[in-house]
Amino acid sequence: MSTYLINHLRIPGGVPNEQGLRYLEQVEATVRPYGGKWLAQGGVDVVEGAWQGSVVLMEFPSRAHVDNWYNSPEYQAILPLRTNNAISDIILVDGIDAGFTVAGFAQQVRAAIAASSAG
Repeated sequence: MSTYLINHLRIPGGVPNEQGLRYLEQVEATVRPYGGKWLAQGGVDVVEGAWQGSVVLMEFPSRAHVDNWYNSPEYQAILPLRTNNAISDIILVDGIDAGFTVAGFAQQVRAAIAASSAG
C-alpha cells in the first residue's frame, strides 16, 4: 500500500535562499532509490480554512520505503538545508484499500460505538 508524504511548506521571503536551492538540487537523488516520486508541488487554492505557503505531495511504495528514505544517511546529510531555511509540517498518510468507501467507514465506526456501548 502506498504511503504519501505531505509537506506544508513555508519559505521565508517566498524564494529559496542558497541553502534551500542546494537542498532542491540534491533531494531528488536521495528519493529515487526508495521509489519516491513527486505528485504535486506548488501554491494552493484555499477553499476552507487557512493555509499559508505551498504544498509538496509525494508518493512512496510503502511506509517502510518512506521511513528508510527519511532516515537514510544521504537524506539526513541534506536535511538541515531544508529545516534551517524553511518551515515545514510534514505528515505521512497511508493509502486506502481498493474497496474502501466512506460509507463503509461510517458503518465500521457505528459498529465500534455499538460494541463499546453494549459492554
